[in-house]
Amino acid sequence: MLSPAPTAEWIDQRSALERWLAELPPDASPGLDTEFMRRNTFHPQLALLQLGWNGRHALVDPLAFDLGDALRARLAAPGTTVVMHSAGEDLETLAPWLPDGPGTLFDTQLAAAFAGLGLGVSYRALVAELAGAELDKGETRSDWMQRPLTESQRSYATLDVVYLDTLHAQLAERLRQRGYADWHAEDCARLKQRASHREGEPQPQRGFRSAAEWPRAQQALLRRILLWRDRSARTLDRPRPWLLEDALALALAQQPPASLAELDQRGRGQRALRAPQRAELFDLLRVPADDAEQAATAPIPALPFGETKKAFAAMKQEVDRRAAELDLPPGLLCPRKALEEYAVTAEWPELLDGWRREVLHDALSALLPA
Repeated sequence: MLSPAPTAEWIDQRSALERWLAELPPDASPGLDTEFMRRNTFHPQLALLQLGWNGRHALVDPLAFDLGDALRARLAAPGTTVVMHSAGEDLETLAPWLPDGPGTLFDTQLAAAFAGLGLGVSYRALVAELAGAELDKGETRSDWMQRPLTESQRSYATLDVVYLDTLHAQLAERLRQRGYADWHAEDCARLKQRASHREGEPQPQRGFRSAAEWPRAQQALLRRILLWRDRSARTLDRPRPWLLEDALALALAQQPPASLAELDQRGRGQRALRAPQRAELFDLLRVPADDAEQAATAPIPALPFGETKKAFAAMKQEVDRRAAELDLPPGLLCPRKALEEYAVTAEWPELLDGWRREVLHDALSALLPA
């Protein structure tokens, strides 16, 4: 039987939001969730904010008033722990109002992984496991920008924070018993840091593994194209693929157009690549990458092969062995992509810093190909 949603206060004025937050005790750990839309924009559009603590629940309408710094004063305070589930996109959505995230983040999806419940566990599954409640997910693809929201939407949104108290209490205790509270806290802090880094990836070409064998000059040109795409998409507030799909970005780096007319022809179908953007991109493509730009371009890591592939396989076995000892998912301990990168480049990935470096570095470095 589906669990009913309790009544939540509908907040459409700043004064009401400030009052709700002010009534939280100093040691409260409020639950927080968002509903947002990102179909036609680069930046996620905040459509609804859900808050909950100790039986009190609120649905905040950010379309009705300017949130300003109302959230920051209470939720970003150093002593405040905010409970969220799979917080990455929510933190990105809230970045204009919580630029550095909450004071302390407790992510229940991360906590579930450290607690031995699996990697990437959904909120619905976690509520069923720890609270014995069944949630309706019928509004997952709902239009959250519409007003008024339906009763079904309000119920769904409220339930997304109702059980965060329960999950927080049980998971925090499991982490304490298993000795993983500090590791979880470190990963939550890293998640906050990633969400607050809004300038974009400085080396986006590294994600295009198919270009790993390209000459450095072509890799540098690909980086230039991708950085331009990111800046332009942010400025225009349009999805990156609307400017340049990945396949077109690769093709332009491999074979720049000889004329603006050729770029016009090859760029047909790109919804945000209008005349001003095409002209700007064409000028950008006409200049070869000089030595300085090539030196500033991090090489794209190739897939492991030969001796490197053997080393990667041995490293993967070591990660699996260590994960079994720690009773943690291997993907939490060391994501495959990071391990491949280390095997190929012999440079310790930033993703594996912190507690993962302490656990893995010595054993994995000994397995690098000579």
